[in-house]
Amino acid sequence: MSESNSTKTTGILKQGSILAMTSILVRIIGMVYRIPMANIIGDEGNGVYSTAFEIYNILLIISSYGMPMAVSKMVSAKLAKKRYKEARRVFRCSLLFSVISGGLAALFVFIFAGTLENTLFSAYKGITIPLRILAPTIFVVAVMGVYRGFFQGQGTMIPTALSQVIEQIVNAFVSVYAAYILIIMHSADPKMPAWGAAGGTLGTCLGAVSAFIVLMVIYFLQRKSFKRRVSHDKRPQIQSVKSTYVLIFMTVIPIVLSQTVYQLSGIIDSTIFGKGMEFLGHSHIKIKTLWGIYSTKYRLLVSVPIAVSTAIASSMIPSLVQSIVSRDKKAVVYKVNLSIKFNMIIAIPSAFGLMVLANPILKLLFRNSDYKTGSLMLILGSFCVVFYALSTMTSGVLQSIDKMSLPVYHSLISLVIHVVLVLILLLFTPLGVYAMVIGNVTYPLGVCILNAISVRKYLKIKQETKTTFILPTIASLVMSVCTILAYAIVNKVFPRLIVTVPVALIVAVCSYFVVLLKINTLTKQELFEFPFGRKMYILATKLRIMK
Repeated sequence: MSESNSTKTTGILKQGSILAMTSILVRIIGMVYRIPMANIIGDEGNGVYSTAFEIYNILLIISSYGMPMAVSKMVSAKLAKKRYKEARRVFRCSLLFSVISGGLAALFVFIFAGTLENTLFSAYKGITIPLRILAPTIFVVAVMGVYRGFFQGQGTMIPTALSQVIEQIVNAFVSVYAAYILIIMHSADPKMPAWGAAGGTLGTCLGAVSAFIVLMVIYFLQRKSFKRRVSHDKRPQIQSVKSTYVLIFMTVIPIVLSQTVYQLSGIIDSTIFGKGMEFLGHSHIKIKTLWGIYSTKYRLLVSVPIAVSTAIASSMIPSLVQSIVSRDKKAVVYKVNLSIKFNMIIAIPSAFGLMVLANPILKLLFRNSDYKTGSLMLILGSFCVVFYALSTMTSGVLQSIDKMSLPVYHSLISLVIHVVLVLILLLFTPLGVYAMVIGNVTYPLGVCILNAISVRKYLKIKQETKTTFILPTIASLVMSVCTILAYAIVNKVFPRLIVTVPVALIVAVCSYFVVLLKINTLTKQELFEFPFGRKMYILATKLRIMK
């Protein structure tokens, strides 16, 4: 690998690391506030909250969820050719596109929230209340996505990262406080859990508004610099306004379709579970309670490492596009391989860690609820983390090389298999809610297998397996043994979860990276591209873990 390509790859992973570290921080904040909020509104309220969010997410995706990635891709392609005027036109046209699509989606949710509750989601009574609070959030997030994509297209993830942190902090404070106040105010109302869920959605709305303000401030501060580059671009604009909108439409639609199919799995699961459990004779309260456990105690925890994968995939797009535009095939292959390896080094131990510490983590976080059901879900479904990480990364690769429709087809095929499997397991076996967990593993597995076949076909990449998959798995197995022993020993000496779980997590992280480096999974150059990689290398050499 040449020094030039190495430098380019360092840039992508450094920018990816910024978003990855931010995603971890944001998810930690999200978990921290969701714990008291979940305890305030209860499992039934969490069932309403998560179902409302499934509907919100699908409308957000349909309206303009693909805009950050699409704008990032289009702007980076223009900047690679130094066509600053056309990059500005892409930004302006994308902004108008999102204002219209986001506004229409917001109006739809607000007006038809009651209709959605009475037809498709009758098992989740009360979702109209949180849905109407979420409606304006769709508009704000749609417009905000254009600004995030514009910054990412210029190769900087800092505005996105900063706005995400501010968004989640505001979200956390408002969600917990509003849920508490609304539960007290509506304590005599049969829809009390729905009002608690509405408090959580109010936090989402005000968090998005705060993030948008941050992005606007950053945009106005750097606008002069970008204007200067535009003024120096004396070349005539090849692309008309009409062709720019066509480009936006052709770029956004495949991303939107891919994300829509992905999100449909969640909303279909919610509908299938609700209608299926109703058909089997279960009460609405039981349905909402079980769905609340699934969405809060299982999906919330697995979403943390998945968020890292999404961040790395997003940050990879501009760099890959630039390499493709410059026809640097070696750089493209190197970046893809290293990004997948980087991803697996995080995803594989995360899956093992969630599996071996499922019970104590849920006991610690959700003391007053059914942690046994949640912990069994984590044990059964923790490896969805690996498959979601791979499917997200490979979808990003295919979109970068203009094979935009392939992730859509792959997601549709996997979704059909997923729906058939979940229906069979739910209606003809006693698995109940665990059928949803199995489906949550098999769906991304299907996507990542189909994506991997296409990546190999079009990029002629033969993914290295030893240091990408085998060695991280070996290190994770050793980590799991060390973690179980550490938890058991500390639990005998000081049987308090607030002590045993953090100690077990520290042992897990330390033992994993010691074994990972000792068995030569990472080279010195690769380690330098990790967050704090140089400091890790210095420590590893002092401890004689690396040479």
